[in-house]
Amino acid sequence: MGQLSLLDSGEKQDYQIEKTTTVRLGTKSAEIPLRKRNKAAIKKLKEILLQLEGKDILVSQYCDYWWYQDLRLKRLQVQWFDDSAFVLWGTKAQVRVLHLKFLYHVREQYTNGKPYYLLDFWNGFRSEPVDKYYRGGYQCLEIRAAK
Repeated sequence: MGQLSLLDSGEKQDYQIEKTTTVRLGTKSAEIPLRKRNKAAIKKLKEILLQLEGKDILVSQYCDYWWYQDLRLKRLQVQWFDDSAFVLWGTKAQVRVLHLKFLYHVREQYTNGKPYYLLDFWNGFRSEPVDKYYRGGYQCLEIRAAK
């Protein structure tokens, strides 16, 4: 007869439930699994950037306090930093995307049969940010292939 033992660390991780993040707006609150969404969005983003590497792309960013539109990056190169940041390198310009912990969704949309990708960053609401050390709100980064 075998002796019962405690779970080893590998088995223990398989049984742990992912913690949720409490998001508040006024008196209402909701529990959201942001880490799970973040991991899925980063995985999808890596696949997309791998396809676009070496091509010319246009990058636009829409934010509540500043924006830029159609910044051309020629012959795209991507440099990743431990799933926490990445740099999009062009021949004459670069775009640094920091704090990937706020990336929660990557959307693919089509216009005239050509895809473009929207990266949604969210840190809660302005009055109640998820991470108190960063400004709350929503930002969107658009990436599409140049014509």
